[in-house]
Amino acid sequence: MGELEVEQFLTHLAITLKVSPSTQNQALCAVIFMYRHVLEKDLTNINFTFAKTPVRVPKVLSHCDAIAIIDKLRGVHHTIGTLMYGGGFRISEVLRLRIKDFDFDRNTIFIFRSKGQKDRLTMFPELAKTDIFKQIQKVESIHQKDMDEGYGLSSLPPSLIRKYGKAATNLSWQYIFPSTTRCVNPYDGYICRHHLHQTGFRKGLKKAVQEAGVLKRVTSHTFWHSFATRLLETGRDIRVVQ
Repeated sequence: MGELEVEQFLTHLAITLKVSPSTQNQALCAVIFMYRHVLEKDLTNINFTFAKTPVRVPKVLSHCDAIAIIDKLRGVHHTIGTLMYGGGFRISEVLRLRIKDFDFDRNTIFIFRSKGQKDRLTMFPELAKTDIFKQIQKVESIHQKDMDEGYGLSSLPPSLIRKYGKAATNLSWQYIFPSTTRCVNPYDGYICRHHLHQTGFRKGLKKAVQEAGVLKRVTSHTFWHSFATRLLETGRDIRVVQ
């Protein structure tokens, strides 16, 4: 069997079995791997019907539902939820925030290397300021304990740790939501303190949604869409939101 049979197989997946684009792509990669590394024959000029990518409308929460869910979040998860809905954060972005990223005077938060490796500024939710101030004090206590024990480095990308070195022990470089334990950096091997993992917030969010009685499928990314929708509802220009 050669190119023709492979084309028929991939088209069969899309037309007859109606698999998702990712499933069809996985089958394509598997077939190419088998031909190239097992049969030692390259496939060329393959033409087949692609599986259609479904058009999805993002789920959004009403303002009342969003507030009800956030009110049910506990501890540091409440602060994370407030930032996500009030500032338009993805979960990965909010967990990577460092103390130096918060500007209390200008009411802004700096997001380093967001989606597409782009930096951006977003608004600092007024309701989150007190919690963030308390969180900074908590981080300062944790960091001082690390320093007393001979550690204190925050995890940084390889390029930055080589550039800043011991400056990464400064309080300003510490994550605002630090992990409860220290770890070994997988790239450079130094002992550091990373940020919290997304799994903890997702579990807390699932419980909060149930307690709030919201009968929608809510994920951490739902706050991202709800933030933009809320801005449009309150009269913000769509170009500004974009």
